[in-house]
Amino acid sequence: MTTVSIITPVYDDFPGLRETVDSLATLSTSVDWEHTVVDNGSTDGTRERAKRYVPDRLGGTVLCEDGIQSSYAARNAGVRHSDGDVLAFIDADMTVSEGWLEDSLDAFRVAEADYMGCAVELTLPDDPSLAARYDHHSGFPVGHYLEHQRFAPTCCLFVRREVFADVGLFDHRLTSGGDKEFGNRVAEAGYDLHFAPEVTMFHPVRDTLGALVRKDLRIGRGLCQLQRYHPARYGRPGVPPRPSGVKQPDPDLDARERRAFRVLETALTGVRGVGYYREYLAGDRTSGSGGIPDLED
Repeated sequence: MTTVSIITPVYDDFPGLRETVDSLATLSTSVDWEHTVVDNGSTDGTRERAKRYVPDRLGGTVLCEDGIQSSYAARNAGVRHSDGDVLAFIDADMTVSEGWLEDSLDAFRVAEADYMGCAVELTLPDDPSLAARYDHHSGFPVGHYLEHQRFAPTCCLFVRREVFADVGLFDHRLTSGGDKEFGNRVAEAGYDLHFAPEVTMFHPVRDTLGALVRKDLRIGRGLCQLQRYHPARYGRPGVPPRPSGVKQPDPDLDARERRAFRVLETALTGVRGVGYYREYLAGDRTSGSGGIPDLED
């Protein structure tokens, strides 16, 4: 029987982690699974609260990754310290239905997949802000990412352990884009990448302008880091890649919101550029050393 290790990195977000843990506690399945939470240097009490809550609520394990400030380093720690045949990644603050794990594994088996992304539905709060409506409209086009950019986000990803043993773990040097780099590496190694549109996971929208700006600054930094550490694949640093996957406002939107979304999209593209050039000018100041870590490191 296939065993599954569900891995969740967390940093300063116990409320989001609690939502995820409570969601996983409702799973209805005969699958042998475990949940590993990896705290990545939280300073707001998340770690201490998680160590009390996760084992009591779910029988899960809480690990600590303090050596490298990187969600990818945290995920790597989870991979190394878990035993499942299949690794499932879900971010803190995400939720799933009670049939999510059964449905995911069914899709995984039918496709004979080694690497699979699930659909992600963004959820709106009551009385959403402009930022929330924009984020919801932009969507989470996992199928598009897999078809055109050859990766799935790490918030909705299933991978066989053998794949990590073959191609290595996530590149912990990256602030953002580690999901893309890993997926591209998996594709180049000859594995099939599969999308399961029938399996849906739920992610809250970013509902403030500040949250959108922080996200795009991080993405800009990651674009520069991808070029710095993987120039053969992404080009040399200095000229940022052209924006990809930009969502144009739906013509069915009213004219005022369509104009607002265009302005916001342009501004956030500029924010990515700021993040890119900040990283470029700062040079290589990434924590840690070396290249792609191996499963047995």
